[in-house]
Amino acid sequence: MIEIDGSIGEGGGQILRTSLALSTLLNKPVRIYNIRINRPNPGLRPQHMASVKVLSELTEAEVKGLNEGSTELVFSPKGGRVKNTVIDIGTAGSVTLLLQAITPYCIFTGSPVKLRIIGGTDVKWSPPVDYIKYVTVPLFRKMGIKIDVNLIKRGFYPKGGGIVDLIFHPCDELTPLQIGEQSKILHVKGVSYAANLPSHVVKRQADSAEKTLKESNLIPYNTPINLIQEEPVAALSPGSGIVLYAELDRDGLIGADSLGEKGIPAERVGESAANSLLLQLKTKAGVDYHMCDMLIPYLGLASGLSKIYTSNMTLHTVTNIMIVEKFLNVKFNVTGGLNKPSYIQVEGKNITQLR
Repeated sequence: MIEIDGSIGEGGGQILRTSLALSTLLNKPVRIYNIRINRPNPGLRPQHMASVKVLSELTEAEVKGLNEGSTELVFSPKGGRVKNTVIDIGTAGSVTLLLQAITPYCIFTGSPVKLRIIGGTDVKWSPPVDYIKYVTVPLFRKMGIKIDVNLIKRGFYPKGGGIVDLIFHPCDELTPLQIGEQSKILHVKGVSYAANLPSHVVKRQADSAEKTLKESNLIPYNTPINLIQEEPVAALSPGSGIVLYAELDRDGLIGADSLGEKGIPAERVGESAANSLLLQLKTKAGVDYHMCDMLIPYLGLASGLSKIYTSNMTLHTVTNIMIVEKFLNVKFNVTGGLNKPSYIQVEGKNITQLR
């Protein structure tokens, strides 16, 4: 049984999600202790329990310690086959964070997996669903991972109720990823959206983001900028947001996003996303820091040498590296440092070597 100290690194829910993902993929039991031990509300919260419940149901795992506030969990997968199903997280639990836990297993089942997930599609502290669709999915495709993402309905805090349909196509092995320093911005795209709010909110978010981008000396004047302004939709809770992404000349793809909040003008939401994108483009990195964090398990599973240049080496990424190294017995080499632009390199192991 693999033992994981849940207090290492950033000490949050990411440790649980990555550990569960690799445990189910490799069919290896794991014990995670000190779960969120240093947080104001230590132990498992409902949003973390959702990932455990879903994976245990999908893979017929035995679980000990699955209760709210528990700081220790034992997860023993039985290698059951994932079934096409509907997963209701409840309220605004993040759909995209759940995807981090279930995707590695779903892509290596040997046949397509179709899931409908109900929960929060655009909530704090997690990637918006459009980031997954326009940044994560294209970069995954370069590694041989194909996932179809279809947003049916948006879900915001506190009631959630968003619906996303997914198809995970089977994968035999992962292609190593090589994305280094970039030299040219080819295109900036994005989507501004809202629910239960006037259409001018969507326009003001997009206009502010575009103005901020055009006024920057980082974006050449002739660079195409195409921001889709969606018509506001109905949802269980009101909300808004904007996702931006820049396509770069050497396979790079940098994303940024910002969610609307009560009392914050729509202009500030758009400006915030644009400034985040610009800050990362300034480093000339080919992978943004959110995506770098999500790529770490797949780089470890790729069949050969991967090397990526990220705009910021976050504590989340460092923590994910620690977990992946323990499960896969691989070694990541980092040139740069915490909170700095960094090169990350690893010689991955084919999944067939690990199972």
